[in-house]
Amino acid sequence: MDLDLSDDQRLFQATTRKFLAARAPMPVVRERIGRGVDGDLLTGGAELGWTSMLVPEDLGGGTLSGEGVRDLGIVAEELGGALLSGPVLPTNVVAYALARAGAEHLAKELLPLLVTGQETATWAICEPAERWCAEDATVSATRTGTGFRLDGVKTPVQDADAVDHLLVTVRTAGAGATQLLVDAHTPGVTVTPLEGLDLTRRYSRVRFDGVEVPPSHVVGEPGAAGAQVDLQFALTLALQCAETVGATDRLYGMTLQYVKDRKAFGRPIGSYQALKHRLAEMLLWLESAKAATSAALAAAQSEQGAPEAASLAKAYVADRCPAVVRDCLQMHGGIGFTWEHDLHLFLRRTETNAVIFGGVDYHLDRLATAVGF
Repeated sequence: MDLDLSDDQRLFQATTRKFLAARAPMPVVRERIGRGVDGDLLTGGAELGWTSMLVPEDLGGGTLSGEGVRDLGIVAEELGGALLSGPVLPTNVVAYALARAGAEHLAKELLPLLVTGQETATWAICEPAERWCAEDATVSATRTGTGFRLDGVKTPVQDADAVDHLLVTVRTAGAGATQLLVDAHTPGVTVTPLEGLDLTRRYSRVRFDGVEVPPSHVVGEPGAAGAQVDLQFALTLALQCAETVGATDRLYGMTLQYVKDRKAFGRPIGSYQALKHRLAEMLLWLESAKAATSAALAAAQSEQGAPEAASLAKAYVADRCPAVVRDCLQMHGGIGFTWEHDLHLFLRRTETNAVIFGGVDYHLDRLATAVGF
């Protein structure tokens, strides 16, 4: 995505792409539909450093360039191109939260396990009725003599049925946002898989019924986690955009090859002016999406203007990348509508990503509020 990748970053990008091509080609992706996460593949990815980028070196982490978010953007883009299933990116978001705001004992206990892929985690922030972020939260955490009692529903939560830990963002009575780290197998936690458009990714509905959370599992200050949550949300959006761009870029390349190979009236269909012009316009949208995503990753790395940059990127990527993919479908003609062709899997991923964590209008409204409209 970034034209100024260092030699180390380019090598890492090539290594990740080669690993995914060998371990998760499209026939394997299809085989995994409905079967959940391949734990061995995720462990192999962790060995490459997929889950170490946002973790301090003294806890087993490390980056290629010293800018962990931008390095992780490379991973996200490649994962999107491969339509990989699994909680790689959510685990990184939870690791980011623990590294920045987690209690020292919690970070030392859990971060090394996340880095090595021995355990995984996901972020439970979204709620029914399109409540995507902390200011919309309705799930309650009530103080008790032994910590907090958690009640309510979070949905959709990516890979909640496969992870070991849930980072739950809630509102506490008379205060702001609070984040609680909950063992996914705690009594009172009910995970119900959802049926969705994206067949290569699993989302669930998570219900909390009187779940007891000890004070030692509070991430950050109770009632004062708003700023941290904003940064996590910006990071999540930037990584989601990188993944969407990766999927769109992969399909655009497939389509470009197809219009060179497919012949009509004795010549490749890509040689006709109507398709040439459309392909050029699609490339403009795709490159603009890459630029917006790169800016969002840079802002998340610097923590300067991250929420605004992330919403700007999401609003553009959620609008233009699905448009590129739909045009790819049209250029493939009838074969693109078949189950056997992989195109519909890319369409499902980009359309789903366009909605999860807020769509175009949602983020345009956030931008308007940020600039004083």
